[in-house]
Amino acid sequence: MRIICIFMENNEKKSLYHPVRIGSLELGGNIFLAPVAGYSDRAFRSICFECGADFAYTEMVSAEALTRNNKKTEILMRRAPNEKAYAVQIFGGTPDVMADAAKIVIEKTDAECIDINCGCPVPKIVKTGAGSALTRDPDRLYSVVRAVVRSVSESARAAVPVTVKIRSGWDSESITWREAAEAALSAGAAAITIHGRTKAQGYEGKADWGILAELKKLVDGKTGGTVPVFGSGDAFSPEDAKRMLETTGCDGVMFARGAMGNPFIFTRTKHLLVDGTDIDVPVEERIRAGFRELSLLVEDIGEEAACRESRKRFCAYTKGIDGGAALRKQIVASSTVEEYRAVFGKYL
Repeated sequence: MRIICIFMENNEKKSLYHPVRIGSLELGGNIFLAPVAGYSDRAFRSICFECGADFAYTEMVSAEALTRNNKKTEILMRRAPNEKAYAVQIFGGTPDVMADAAKIVIEKTDAECIDINCGCPVPKIVKTGAGSALTRDPDRLYSVVRAVVRSVSESARAAVPVTVKIRSGWDSESITWREAAEAALSAGAAAITIHGRTKAQGYEGKADWGILAELKKLVDGKTGGTVPVFGSGDAFSPEDAKRMLETTGCDGVMFARGAMGNPFIFTRTKHLLVDGTDIDVPVEERIRAGFRELSLLVEDIGEEAACRESRKRFCAYTKGIDGGAALRKQIVASSTVEEYRAVFGKYL
């Protein structure tokens, strides 16, 4: 029987799973899909919403590309057909360009939120003054966030909240999350997410959830709890999400790598947070989810590109299943939908 990944909110007692308010935006729950470069397109976001994600972010969109009318950026910003709410994440290091990009997001999408990437550690992003470079430079971060907030406030949808994602700092000698958070708050950020690693760490080592707990106390102290704080980094399972919420007091959890090939992590996490149970997801349902994702990708970018992109995604969907290694050898050689169907025939 096909699992329908819908979670009914029928729990009346206080739960770690709860609604969240970001400025004027009200969300029914606090389990999100993070902005993941090369992954959180509308196809994957759609599957994650089907499986219970309360909110999701697009992969980061270049402000420079937006202002130059790059057509690929419009694809990145498309809303998934079943998304109740989503955020477009933009990146850039120049206040005026970021302000113009925000106007374009407002004009060309119906996104409920604009998020500013101040945490990407990739060198080609950082060298432009964007991403983690902003966490290192709180004054510039303030100018960028303030410019975007003003731009949105002057638009036809002035109530759209602007949020910020930061890192703990540049390296172990330059931990600047506090200054970055204070700059973001002063500039009008409606929520802050922190990934508890430095730029130098990239995605290696362990995320420092202690910093997340400190950030939550700092923001609550300055805003009276009206600005939520979300955690990112090392959330790979429902148990991780529960532990993050319990030990840091953060308002919500973002799954990134933990959701790759595993969109069911959202439903499983909600069950764990509310009633302490878990569910088993049959291999057949995992594969069918992958094919629904592939179908949406084909709609957006055509069969050839979609099948090429889906190689990494089906490799993720097959992790941990019997015979997975043999399947992955066939997956990386698949170039059409029919070839994928031939690989997974027994599951379909």
